[in-house]
Amino acid sequence: MSKRDYYEVLGVAHTASDEELKKAYRRLAMKHHPDRNTAGDKASEESFKEAKEAYEVLSDASKRRAYDQHGHTAFEHGMGGGGAGPGFADVGDIFGDIFGDIFGGGRGRQAQRRGADLRYMLDLDLEEAVFGVERKIDIATLIDCRVCTGSGSADGKIDTCATCRGQGRVRLQQGIFSLQQACPTCGGRGKVIANPCMACHGEGRAEDTKTLAVKIPAGVDNGDRIRLAGEGEAGPAGSPSGDLYVEVRVRDHAIFQRDGDDLHCEVPIRISQAALGDTVRVPTLNGEAEIRIPAETQTGKLFRLRGKGVKSVRSRSAGDLLCRAVVETPVNLTARQRELLDEFESTFQGDDARRHSPRSSTFLDGVKSFWERIRS
Repeated sequence: MSKRDYYEVLGVAHTASDEELKKAYRRLAMKHHPDRNTAGDKASEESFKEAKEAYEVLSDASKRRAYDQHGHTAFEHGMGGGGAGPGFADVGDIFGDIFGDIFGGGRGRQAQRRGADLRYMLDLDLEEAVFGVERKIDIATLIDCRVCTGSGSADGKIDTCATCRGQGRVRLQQGIFSLQQACPTCGGRGKVIANPCMACHGEGRAEDTKTLAVKIPAGVDNGDRIRLAGEGEAGPAGSPSGDLYVEVRVRDHAIFQRDGDDLHCEVPIRISQAALGDTVRVPTLNGEAEIRIPAETQTGKLFRLRGKGVKSVRSRSAGDLLCRAVVETPVNLTARQRELLDEFESTFQGDDARRHSPRSSTFLDGVKSFWERIRS
């Protein structure tokens, strides 16, 4: 069944203000909330969910713009953005406004607004991710105004709001219901500024770039996040700052590929080494190591060096290094080398040659069987 238009759900015009949206949602929420329909009225329950969904979208400016342009399709396949945005938080606030005093658990004071959380993508080399590193990063953000030091007041005077007496909320009586809402005078802050700072217009914050030193712990991997508390956007007029989340992105490495705590690499060996066996040196993140190549080694054979991988931030022990042997065809041969190879090749005669090339023999047998099936 197709969804109804969100404006139709709330019963408002497409030009409705934020206050009109809020009032419409309150009216529907009061009517259809499950706590007021304990008899299990499914229709009322669905109406409540429908109104809640509509308000979550229309109360958020960015979501509302997306909805006005694309309708419900704006929130399909990620077009409208994921996760709970400001609209979701507002719904929770209104829910508390309406039902806090009626059904218990009401909040006496509005939660202090905090600055927005920020995300920063940090590119690291594999070695930096494995062993840890300290990096300096520049963040463009809102910081406390340097003129008023974040207070928003030009003279430092901040008065308690006379309307709500510092509570940030006012109580309204509507019939038998007692409702709360953000104070219209102070906007829920509980404080008022008579002489706003001219530099930040009373906001207490301004755009700027700050430099931070970030310590990356050893063993981080792609997608790991480091939270720097209070390093996000400054909150308005002295309220708490948000957090900064530094997300790690590890660059491709020339030798190693990481798979969890294990590392993988390819080790090229000559035909003679593969046939006769040898000891070869291979790189690790902690220096060189040796692996023993047994005689008659084929391309693709894996050699495991235990404990030579990565000790992640979530592990107590390091992973392994898996080396994949790759038999190389020699190039730039001298005349003598060609002569020796010709002599060597001449030793493979008839059926005797097949026992020296196990993979080739298997392949040829498969081809022969395939053609026999085709002809039959």
